[in-house]
Amino acid sequence: MAINIEHLVSSFDDVIYTHDVYIVSFFNDDIYTTVTHDPDTVSNWISEIERIHHRRLHRLIVGFDIKWNPSYSGHRNPVTTLHLSVGRRCLIYQLIHSPYIPDSLTNFLSDQNHTFVGVNIDSDLIKLEEDYGGFGATAVAVDLRDLAAEAYERNDLENAGLRELARGVLGKNVETPRRLTMSRWDKRWLTAEQVKYGCVDAYVSFEIDFTLNYGMDGLEL
Repeated sequence: MAINIEHLVSSFDDVIYTHDVYIVSFFNDDIYTTVTHDPDTVSNWISEIERIHHRRLHRLIVGFDIKWNPSYSGHRNPVTTLHLSVGRRCLIYQLIHSPYIPDSLTNFLSDQNHTFVGVNIDSDLIKLEEDYGGFGATAVAVDLRDLAAEAYERNDLENAGLRELARGVLGKNVETPRRLTMSRWDKRWLTAEQVKYGCVDAYVSFEIDFTLNYGMDGLEL
């Protein structure tokens, strides 16, 4: 699996840390990934997306994912990070460490011209709503499993995971080590491995949707 990561910069407002920027290389694609807990940085990321994609804001596709800490009891831990990907720009927003949710993000998620795509995304949005007071409740969402099942006329794909869809639709193997899926996503400083795979999950969701809608190339699932 050809996935690499390079740290570009840590940014500060005066002496206050705001965010890190990485390049995550996924096969032949370089994804600029911003990791932050800072609401202003989130707003700036959204502004950049709207500037870059101003001609397609009426039909913007956004790869979507969330993370939370593993639970070893019946209690679900709260959502810790929100992952968004539009083209080769990714945001990992550390909700658990953010002082508040910026209006720009609430508006971005509730914009009916934006479609958020992922696996089991409806369940993820419910978790987000439960943990952050309605945040994301009105987002337009598409489950990639349903999209693939319709495209390939295979009902069994309604139960597929992101890895299976990536392999079948994109022809790319994406394997996440268990130590990462079971890692602490509430850490103040995410590791490079967490950033790498957190980015890829959202980016692959975007790429699967784009391929199914605009670039079906006959790969077999």
